Amino acid sequence: MKIYLAGPDVFLPDAMEIGRRKAAICAAHGLTGLYPLDNAIDVSTGEVSLNIFKGNQAMMDAAHAIIANLTPFRGPGADAGTAYELGYMAARGALCLGYSNDPTIYAERVRRFTEVSSQDGRLVDAEELTVEDFGLSDNLMMMHALDLGGSRFVTPRQAPADIWHDLTAFEACVRLAAERVGLR
Repeated sequence: MKIYLAGPDVFLPDAMEIGRRKAAICAAHGLTGLYPLDNAIDVSTGEVSLNIFKGNQAMMDAAHAIIANLTPFRGPGADAGTAYELGYMAARGALCLGYSNDPTIYAERVRRFTEVSSQDGRLVDAEELTVEDFGLSDNLMMMHALDLGGSRFVTPRQAPADIWHDLTAFEACVRLAAERVGLR
Protein backbone atom coordinates (compact mmCIF):
# COMPACT_ATOMS: atom_id res chain seq x y z
CA MET A 1 0.00 0.00 0.00
CA LYS A 2 1.31 3.42 -0.98
CA ILE A 3 0.60 6.32 1.36
CA TYR A 4 0.97 9.99 0.46
CA LEU A 5 2.63 11.78 3.40
CA ALA A 6 1.09 15.26 3.47
CA GLY A 7 1.96 18.07 5.82
CA PRO A 8 3.90 21.22 6.48
CA ASP A 9 6.94 19.09 7.33
CA VAL A 10 8.25 19.99 3.86
CA PHE A 11 8.92 23.54 5.13
CA LEU A 12 11.16 22.45 8.03
CA PRO A 13 14.93 23.07 7.80
CA ASP A 14 15.47 19.28 8.03
CA ALA A 15 12.54 18.37 5.77
CA MET A 16 14.40 15.64 3.89
CA GLU A 17 15.40 13.91 7.13
CA ILE A 18 11.80 14.02 8.38
CA GLY A 19 10.69 12.48 5.08
CA ARG A 20 13.28 9.70 5.42
CA ARG A 21 12.13 8.99 8.99
CA LYS A 22 8.48 8.88 7.95
CA ALA A 23 9.22 6.60 4.98
CA ALA A 24 11.22 4.28 7.25
CA ILE A 25 8.32 4.06 9.72
CA CYS A 26 6.01 3.18 6.83
CA ALA A 27 8.42 0.52 5.56
CA ALA A 28 8.70 -1.01 9.04
CA HIS A 29 4.94 -1.58 8.89
CA GLY A 30 4.97 -3.00 5.34
CA LEU A 31 3.81 0.22 3.65
CA THR A 32 5.39 2.60 1.15
CA GLY A 33 5.50 6.27 2.13
CA LEU A 34 5.42 8.81 -0.71
CA TYR A 35 6.97 12.06 0.53
CA PRO A 36 6.38 15.20 -1.59
CA LEU A 37 10.05 16.22 -1.57
CA ASP A 38 10.97 12.95 -3.26
CA ASN A 39 9.72 14.49 -6.52
CA ALA A 40 12.50 15.53 -8.88
CA ILE A 41 11.64 19.07 -9.98
CA ASP A 42 13.40 20.78 -12.86
CA VAL A 43 13.90 24.34 -11.60
CA SER A 44 15.22 25.54 -14.97
CA THR A 45 11.79 25.41 -16.63
CA GLY A 46 10.47 28.57 -14.98
CA GLU A 47 7.30 26.73 -13.93
CA VAL A 48 8.58 25.47 -10.60
CA SER A 49 5.36 25.87 -8.62
CA LEU A 50 3.28 24.21 -11.33
CA ASN A 51 5.76 21.33 -11.58
CA ILE A 52 5.63 20.86 -7.80
CA PHE A 53 1.84 20.77 -7.98
CA LYS A 54 1.85 18.25 -10.83
CA GLY A 55 4.45 16.07 -9.11
CA ASN A 56 2.50 16.02 -5.86
CA GLN A 57 -0.74 15.30 -7.70
CA ALA A 58 0.90 12.39 -9.53
CA MET A 59 2.08 11.01 -6.18
CA MET A 60 -1.43 11.32 -4.76
CA ASP A 61 -2.86 9.59 -7.84
CA ALA A 62 -0.43 6.71 -7.26
CA ALA A 63 -1.30 6.45 -3.56
CA HIS A 64 -3.97 4.32 -1.92
CA ALA A 65 -4.12 6.47 1.22
CA ILE A 66 -3.02 9.74 2.80
CA ILE A 67 -1.64 10.53 6.21
CA ALA A 68 -2.13 14.26 6.72
CA ASN A 69 -0.14 16.16 9.34
CA LEU A 70 -2.75 18.69 10.49
CA THR A 71 -0.61 20.21 13.23
CA PRO A 72 -1.44 23.94 13.12
CA PHE A 73 0.89 25.80 10.79
CA ARG A 74 1.39 29.58 10.70
CA GLY A 75 -1.93 30.13 12.44
CA PRO A 76 -4.62 28.31 14.39
CA GLY A 77 -5.39 25.75 11.67
CA ALA A 78 -3.78 23.22 9.40
CA ASP A 79 -1.54 24.07 6.45
CA ALA A 80 -3.65 25.11 3.44
CA GLY A 81 -1.79 22.81 1.03
CA THR A 82 -2.29 19.84 3.34
CA ALA A 83 -6.01 20.66 3.62
CA TYR A 84 -6.23 20.64 -0.19
CA GLU A 85 -4.37 17.32 -0.40
CA LEU A 86 -6.66 15.73 2.19
CA GLY A 87 -9.70 16.93 0.24
CA TYR A 88 -8.24 15.65 -3.02
CA MET A 89 -7.65 12.20 -1.55
CA ALA A 90 -11.06 12.11 0.15
CA ALA A 91 -12.71 12.95 -3.20
CA ARG A 92 -10.83 10.04 -4.77
CA GLY A 93 -12.25 7.71 -2.11
CA ALA A 94 -8.80 6.94 -0.68
CA LEU A 95 -8.22 5.91 2.92
CA CYS A 96 -7.75 9.18 4.81
CA LEU A 97 -5.79 9.35 8.06
CA GLY A 98 -4.68 12.41 9.96
CA TYR A 99 -2.98 13.62 13.07
CA SER A 100 -1.96 16.72 14.94
CA ASN A 101 0.68 17.15 17.61
CA ASP A 102 -1.38 19.98 19.11
CA PRO A 103 -4.32 18.47 20.99
CA THR A 104 -6.01 21.83 21.60
CA ILE A 105 -9.50 22.30 20.18
CA TYR A 106 -9.65 24.72 17.21
CA ALA A 107 -11.71 27.44 18.94
CA GLU A 108 -9.18 27.55 21.78
CA ARG A 109 -6.29 27.87 19.33
CA VAL A 110 -7.98 30.83 17.64
CA ARG A 111 -7.76 32.60 21.00
CA ARG A 112 -3.97 32.48 20.68
CA PHE A 113 -4.16 34.76 17.65
CA THR A 114 -7.09 37.09 18.31
CA GLU A 115 -9.61 38.14 20.89
CA VAL A 116 -12.61 35.80 20.93
CA SER A 117 -15.93 36.63 22.57
CA SER A 118 -19.47 35.31 22.70
CA GLN A 119 -22.07 37.16 20.65
CA ASP A 120 -25.66 36.04 20.07
CA GLY A 121 -24.84 32.48 21.14
CA ARG A 122 -21.78 32.08 18.92
CA LEU A 123 -18.08 32.75 19.19
CA VAL A 124 -16.71 35.65 17.19
CA ASP A 125 -13.21 36.99 16.65
CA ALA A 126 -11.97 40.58 16.87
CA GLU A 127 -13.48 41.31 13.44
CA GLU A 128 -16.84 39.81 14.54
CA LEU A 129 -16.38 36.81 12.24
CA THR A 130 -17.79 33.53 13.53
CA VAL A 131 -15.23 31.15 15.03
CA GLU A 132 -16.07 27.54 14.25
CA ASP A 133 -16.89 25.95 17.61
CA PHE A 134 -17.90 22.31 17.27
CA GLY A 135 -15.34 20.97 19.77
CA LEU A 136 -13.23 19.65 16.88
CA SER A 137 -9.48 19.82 16.39
CA ASP A 138 -9.78 21.77 13.13
CA ASN A 139 -12.26 22.73 10.43
CA LEU A 140 -15.25 20.39 10.30
CA MET A 141 -14.68 19.56 6.62
CA MET A 142 -11.26 18.06 7.32
CA MET A 143 -12.28 16.30 10.52
CA HIS A 144 -15.26 14.62 8.86
CA ALA A 145 -13.23 13.74 5.76
CA LEU A 146 -11.16 11.64 8.15
CA ASP A 147 -14.19 10.15 9.91
CA LEU A 148 -15.93 9.27 6.68
CA GLY A 149 -12.64 8.35 4.99
CA GLY A 150 -12.07 5.51 7.38
CA SER A 151 -10.05 6.73 10.32
CA ARG A 152 -10.21 8.52 13.61
CA PHE A 153 -8.13 11.63 14.11
CA VAL A 154 -4.94 10.92 16.10
CA THR A 155 -3.65 13.43 18.63
CA PRO A 156 -1.66 13.12 21.85
CA ARG A 157 -3.17 13.95 25.25
CA GLN A 158 -0.66 16.78 25.50
CA ALA A 159 1.61 18.38 22.95
CA PRO A 160 5.09 16.84 22.72
CA ALA A 161 8.10 19.02 23.50
CA ASP A 162 8.92 19.23 19.77
CA ILE A 163 5.72 19.24 17.74
CA TRP A 164 7.55 19.13 14.42
CA HIS A 165 9.86 16.19 15.09
CA ASP A 166 7.83 13.91 17.36
CA LEU A 167 6.44 11.19 15.10
CA THR A 168 4.44 9.24 17.71
CA ALA A 169 1.03 10.31 16.36
CA PHE A 170 2.26 9.78 12.79
CA GLU A 171 3.30 6.22 13.62
CA ALA A 172 -0.11 5.59 15.18
CA CYS A 173 -1.64 6.54 11.80
CA VAL A 174 0.76 4.20 10.01
CA ARG A 175 -0.30 1.36 12.35
CA LEU A 176 -3.97 2.13 11.60
CA ALA A 177 -3.26 1.98 7.86
CA ALA A 178 -1.39 -1.33 8.22
CA GLU A 179 -4.26 -2.77 10.25
CA ARG A 180 -6.71 -1.60 7.61
CA VAL A 181 -4.97 -3.59 4.90
CA GLY A 182 -4.31 -6.59 7.13
CA LEU A 183 -0.56 -6.14 7.58
CA ARG A 184 -0.82 -6.12 11.41
